[in-house]
Amino acid sequence: HREGPPGRCPEEQPVQEAGSPPGAVPGAAAEPPRAPPAPREEEEDFYCVKWIRWKGERTPVVTQSENGPCPLLAIINILLLQWKASGGRRGSGGGALGVKLPPQKEVITAEELMAHLGNCILATQPRDTSEALQLNFQQNINDTMTVLPKLSTGLDVNVRFTGVSDFEYTPECIVFDLLNIPLYHGWLVDPQSPEQVQAVGKLSYNQLVEKIITCKHASDSSLVSEGLVAEQFLEATASQLTFHGLCELTARAREGELGVFFRNNHFSTIIKHKGHLYLLVTDQGFLHEEGVVWESLHSVDGDSCFCDTDFHLSHAAGKEVAPAAPPDPRLQQRQVDQDFMVALSLQQGQDPPSVLSDLELARQLQHEEYQQHHPHPPQPLPAQAGGRAARERRQRRRSDLDCTLL
Repeated sequence: HREGPPGRCPEEQPVQEAGSPPGAVPGAAAEPPRAPPAPREEEEDFYCVKWIRWKGERTPVVTQSENGPCPLLAIINILLLQWKASGGRRGSGGGALGVKLPPQKEVITAEELMAHLGNCILATQPRDTSEALQLNFQQNINDTMTVLPKLSTGLDVNVRFTGVSDFEYTPECIVFDLLNIPLYHGWLVDPQSPEQVQAVGKLSYNQLVEKIITCKHASDSSLVSEGLVAEQFLEATASQLTFHGLCELTARAREGELGVFFRNNHFSTIIKHKGHLYLLVTDQGFLHEEGVVWESLHSVDGDSCFCDTDFHLSHAAGKEVAPAAPPDPRLQQRQVDQDFMVALSLQQGQDPPSVLSDLELARQLQHEEYQQHHPHPPQPLPAQAGGRAARERRQRRRSDLDCTLL
């Protein structure tokens, strides 16, 4: 999505019309001001809860529909999964914060989610009672309360292409800082591409887009070329995940660490388990699929697989692997005879007979079976295959009379 900041959820991001100046709102000059959109239906404020077995305990996970509040759910699910690690503690003290839901909870409202999140944020109050720290905490709380409503619609985050934790600092980042939740992305420029490194530099996404626009209208050919390289980088990495970024993310994340992963205007809960990365499956379509909990993140092109709560490969959402067909016993016997002939010829100092490949043996068997079921003679086999088959039959008759133990 090149038209706006990459951190805005799709339902809130405007679409740039062709020919309009950068940043212009589509239709602003052609249409009169519209009334504010109607509030969402009440049903959309409810989110289904999926219960899984996590670290030996029955643990809830909040699922989402197509246009759910992805930043809020990504953070809440971390707090739900961290309940076991936190031991039920609500204090800060550097420990993990967690959220616990009633054991029979099946649906939860956005208001309840915000209340749980607010309680966790308030629990981060430092134990140090010094006036400076308390004033700083109070300021952080005020900033956070301003940002919290945005969690239910989408956050503006502006990535930098130099590191998986590099973001332009915005007020929205205060939520992750207070809760001690790492925020990651994998949209990095490859250091082995010096032209791209030079064109992208340490710029953020928004700054890079502005640079591209400026370079396109520059009179200096070197600036124009640099702008084209930067534009090609954004186009080639439209999935917002690069191979170098995936490698850096795997190396940077700590084992067992829960974090939020940003990609393609979506925020997901991510974890590293035994050196591999997994994303929490929160699609409501898997609400009743107990074996679908995590999705592997090991490829840039979207190739992934589903895993259960213990990170074992799950076949619940896909087709079972078909068992391999038993080998043809005739083909096996032919291969045994063929190996025996080769060994016998070598022992007697003769040139080994021509060896049929598995494909040729299969064709030979198919030809013989066809002859048994069709009275009319079929098309002759190729001369080479027929000659080999004849020699094989002659060698086999000879081997029946002259057997040697090897």
